[in-house]
Amino acid sequence: MKDVARIAGVAIVTVSRVLNEPDKVAPATREAVLDAMRQVGYLPNLVAGSLASNKSGMVAVVVPTITNSIFADTVQGAADLLEAEGISILLGQTGYDDERERSLIATMLGRRAEGIVVIGCTQAPPARALLAAAHVPVVQTWDLVDDPVDLIVGFSNFGAGRAVAAHLVDRGYRRLAFLGGGDPRSYARGEGFRAALHDRGMAAALEVDLASPAAIEAGRDGLARLRGVAPRIEAAFFSTDVFAAGALLGCVQAGIAVPADLAIAGFGDLELAAQMNLTTVRIRGYDIGRGAATMILARLAGTPLDRRTVDLGFELVVRGTT
Repeated sequence: MKDVARIAGVAIVTVSRVLNEPDKVAPATREAVLDAMRQVGYLPNLVAGSLASNKSGMVAVVVPTITNSIFADTVQGAADLLEAEGISILLGQTGYDDERERSLIATMLGRRAEGIVVIGCTQAPPARALLAAAHVPVVQTWDLVDDPVDLIVGFSNFGAGRAVAAHLVDRGYRRLAFLGGGDPRSYARGEGFRAALHDRGMAAALEVDLASPAAIEAGRDGLARLRGVAPRIEAAFFSTDVFAAGALLGCVQAGIAVPADLAIAGFGDLELAAQMNLTTVRIRGYDIGRGAATMILARLAGTPLDRRTVDLGFELVVRGTT
């Protein structure tokens, strides 16, 4: 800063004011300081600035994985709104591991994140305790529960599972299967699927566990396992489009006609779902992220929120695989 001040011909306090309160500096002086910064390659110490102001200019977003694009829209929705307000995203992935999630949350709070967005509402007790004691806005997403830590934006995974089961039954399919698991949201879709069949007095669905994060090969393997134990299954609901895509590729390789021999539905409405003509559940991932960011910005500004829970719903998209 001393070099910048010397080159610009101003006091050090003026350099500081350009960084922190630029509107209070005359345009000519401000431009002279900025030009001096460019000459010396000066970068302000943001850590020191955050310690002084108790503001980091960052909001943490914790996702299960970055290898699957299903959460990308949520991160993008949050980033677009927050970055427009001068707030950066601090992104972390848990790998579907409870201890890693706790550690990430602790680290991000230690870095003075001004808010936290997390995927899911079923954090293990240690992580939930950290969130509850965070003293910053916390938004859980991608599900709905009656007792959020603070704020919540999402949809009902249970309801999505029910909707898929109802669709398959209404299409006349009677021997059904659910393939998924590995995380609480997937299990919730399976619970909804089972509940819909139970309410209609139908036989329970055959279930095949598939681990997260989702992979094409796992879906293909799941199909093989399913056909190995129940070759007469008529319809299968996969907990993600990625699994369903793998199953569709497996059907092509095995000569299984879809939907004549086996109907297939997925979840997420990823880009590949439309390309593969896959029946699926569309969720508003971008709007979830934007809604979470809106809540955090309102809290930071001291603006009262009309509601703590926002249900953005979902849409069943019927295509050729059912």
